Amino acid sequence: MIDLKFLRENPEIVKENIRKKFQDHKLELVDEVIALDIENRKTKQEADNLRYERNTLSKQIGVLMGQGKKDEAMELKKKVTEQSDRLKELEEKEAELNEKITKIMMIIPNIIDPSVPIGKDDSENVELQKFGDPVVPDFEIPYHIDLMERLNGIDLDSARKVAGNGFYYLMGDIARLHSAIISYARDFMIDKGFTYCVPPFMIRSEVVTGVMSFAEMEAMMYKIEGEDLYLIGTSEHSMIGKFIDTIIPEETLPQTLTSYSPCFRKEKGAHGLEERGVYRIHQFEKQEMIVVCKPEDSMMWFNKMWQYTVELFRSLDIPVRTIECCSGDLADLKVKSIDVEAWSPRQKKYFEVGSCSNLGDAQARRLKIRVVGEGGKYYPHTLNNTVAAPPRMLIAFLENNLNADGSVNIPKVLQPYMGGKTIIK
Repeated sequence: MIDLKFLRENPEIVKENIRKKFQDHKLELVDEVIALDIENRKTKQEADNLRYERNTLSKQIGVLMGQGKKDEAMELKKKVTEQSDRLKELEEKEAELNEKITKIMMIIPNIIDPSVPIGKDDSENVELQKFGDPVVPDFEIPYHIDLMERLNGIDLDSARKVAGNGFYYLMGDIARLHSAIISYARDFMIDKGFTYCVPPFMIRSEVVTGVMSFAEMEAMMYKIEGEDLYLIGTSEHSMIGKFIDTIIPEETLPQTLTSYSPCFRKEKGAHGLEERGVYRIHQFEKQEMIVVCKPEDSMMWFNKMWQYTVELFRSLDIPVRTIECCSGDLADLKVKSIDVEAWSPRQKKYFEVGSCSNLGDAQARRLKIRVVGEGGKYYPHTLNNTVAAPPRMLIAFLENNLNADGSVNIPKVLQPYMGGKTIIK
């Protein structure tokens, strides 16, 4: 959510930003919120004037009563009562206008960074850099579910009976490998100086609307029936929510946290073969990183964060590339975003395994997260990034570490988490 004062003073910049995101249907919202803001400020001014006059009259009533001028005092009391009635009307109108303004401001997209490429959708995202050499072996690589089944590592049939499509049982060495990757990712981030955290896996609606847009919420979140609670789609939601309505001392910045959680997503719609199995599912686990920092430091942290993900994947012998999201592919709260994609030898292409986002002060403004320093109070910037999200990551891991005989190599960094195993057969 952008600053209302900024919108008021720079309506054309806000409109141009909307055009860059190919959301022309939202252009009229800028003029609408400006008109509502003018009306709201007039209402507030009238209410403030009435409060001042009412206080003045109340003092005069006290003086008149002290002088025994009861009739004059009663006349003033009548006027104060009339003003109180009008003030109540104004306060109700002000609350209504504030609600309308906030609702509109919540759907006007954040101002994107000037470096973001302009494009309509993800087909116009831009490849930035490749890390590692993508290899296609001279033997056939099975579909990832077939590969896991050959290693006695997955049971989808039982999961369908228990929970339906989009769920799974991981078994044996594959389940152990899944946990090993999460544990390695946790320690990897702790070694980078991040504080480890296990957050709540459910959050209230005020946190949901503070960390994401209404459209994202509807597409992703599972609501708990009869409760003001939602299952998290990523631990970023509850991790940023941790700071709701707080004032952070500037000297404690940056706040750098890495969190483990299960994640729950609706993932509506049909998908192709490669996106079935454990690629697009309703439940998975993830190691996340989030940063709350000074505005001037956010781009520095943004670049550090996606590089950490690249470093982790390369330590597991997985080639990756980075993709910059174009303007039309950016969620409304995001200022800039880079996806990390892993190489799939089977598909002979890269696929997304993580996303790093800078949200500027949008989440902080919605959640009333402020920093206090020598220069006063201000909103910090918030960032988030995927460290590792198996089981999708398992697809890339298994395909890139597969041998011709069907066994899977365990990279040296993971061996301590696998009981010393060097290979899965």
